[in-house]
Order: sequence, then C-alpha cells, then structure tokens
Amino acid sequence: MSQTPSTTTDPAAMSPEDLREAVRDRYAAAARQTSLALDAGGATGSCCGPTCCGGSEEAGQGSITSAADPITRDLYDAEAEQTSAGALAASLGCGNPTALAELTAGQTVLDLGSGGGLDVLLSARRVGPTGKAYGLDMTPEMLDLARRNQAEAGVSNAEFLQGTIEDIPLPDNTVDVVISNCVINLAADKDPVLREAFRVLAPGGRFAVSDIVVTRPLPEPARRAMRLWTGCIAGALLDTEYVEKLTATGFTDAAVEITRTYDREDLLDLVEGLRPEDIPADLASVLAAMDGAVASAFVRATKPA
Repeated sequence: MSQTPSTTTDPAAMSPEDLREAVRDRYAAAARQTSLALDAGGATGSCCGPTCCGGSEEAGQGSITSAADPITRDLYDAEAEQTSAGALAASLGCGNPTALAELTAGQTVLDLGSGGGLDVLLSARRVGPTGKAYGLDMTPEMLDLARRNQAEAGVSNAEFLQGTIEDIPLPDNTVDVVISNCVINLAADKDPVLREAFRVLAPGGRFAVSDIVVTRPLPEPARRAMRLWTGCIAGALLDTEYVEKLTATGFTDAAVEITRTYDREDLLDLVEGLRPEDIPADLASVLAAMDGAVASAFVRATKPA
C-alpha cells in the first residue's frame, strides 16, 4: 500500500482511483493508530483535520481522548458510554447521524464508510434485536478495528462488509435507512454513490447522512485550503447542489439542514495542524472567503414508496 500523500497533493489533479487509494491509506493509518493505542491500554481521538494525514501512528497512545479539531469534537458526548472506547476514538465524522435519523426497532440500517463502527454499533442498539445494522468500508484495517469494537461492545445484530460506496454489496430494496458520516464528500464522483444508496433502499426508505457542505461558491485558493483542512481530501458540494443531485437520482423531499457553520476561529484551529509550508501565503483572504461558508450538515431524502 502506498504512503499517505502529503497535504500538498491536490485532489483535483488526481484520478478517481488515486483519490480512493489516498483516502484508503489515510483511514488505514487512522485505524492502525487507534489499534496501537488500544493495545497500549487506551485510545486516542481521531480527527477530520490535517493532523490525521501526516502524524505518527504511535503518537498519543495509551489515553482515551476526544478529537481536538472543531469538526469532530463533541459529537457523541451523550452516547459515549453506549459503545466501545475504540469505536469512539476512531470516529472521523463531522456529525452524529444516528441522533438525527430517527431509527426505530426492527429497521435495517446501512452506514456508508463505517470506519471504526461507531455509528453502526449505535444504530444496532437503536433498531434492537429485530433490526440489523450494516457497516460498509473499503479499508481492511478499519474493518478489523470495527469488528474488534463490535466484540467489545457485545453487539450481535451488526455486520461489517468490505466494498466501496460506489458499488454496495447488498441486493436492491433491502435497507430501510442509509446513513453516513462525513464520507460522501470524499468521493470523486457523488452521482454513483447516490444511485447506489437509492438502489439498496426499500421503497419509502430514507437517506439520512451527515456531511460537509459549502453554502456559497468558494474561490479556488479557498477550495484548495478546504481540501487541506477537512481530512486532506474533500470535495464538498454546495448545499443546493446536494439537493439537486438527490432529486435527479429519484429521491423526494431532499433537504440540507446546516448543523454547524465553521467560522474564522474554527478555521484558525485547523491551520495549527498544518505544516508551515502548507499554510496559504494569502491566509487572511482565504479565511475571509471561507468564514461561514463551510458547514456540517444533515442531508435527508426519501425513496418514493
């Protein structure tokens, strides 16, 4: 497996295959870091920010901490005791879709890009023993970590699958709710992801994901900076474009609800994780362009009954 690219790599210049490999490498490193920490007797928080991309896998071993960057922190405080420390530590999300998706007993849930399994394990508890929660991830290291966390949490109604979110290994019309947490923005092409989500949802099923969006078009220097700051690789859609794509796929009632807007101070927190050579020379203008334009959002839509 190739090394994780430096934060100077421009995703806009990468092929979809290279982009997918870069994402896989980054999440594999995050999984190994968490596993090392668990083996040392604790867990270390992961993040959406740039420090995830270039940091040592051995850093931060032996203590349970929450993520420090403004995108990932404080998302699961109320539910931390419902799952394993490893699942909580390996969360690299930007929201808490399980708290917003209104899951009910007996439903079948699919998490796209399930990582360390946190949202899958929480979903499995919400749907109960008559329901089922699937986690889909393309990174073997994350799947190993998720299964380890599942065993620790004692959850039996969850299953983790290997595959890509552009080619979901489940039959048509078999899922009641599709969730995801800050993963779809990483896809080079969002349209096949949305088509696959539509395909596996049963009629009347719901798309209910957390993701990063932008609320106004950004100039290219700011878009380059956002790709550095939101997990090394990010292709966030305009909120209006997200709705348009969902509608074009066949979904109804598509909507984007902003859950957190990132201001200049939040962005400055992320700058602290960058190497000096990666900080834009025109930082002041980049911050001004991005101030209030980058947001976490809950994106929902329904497959017609």
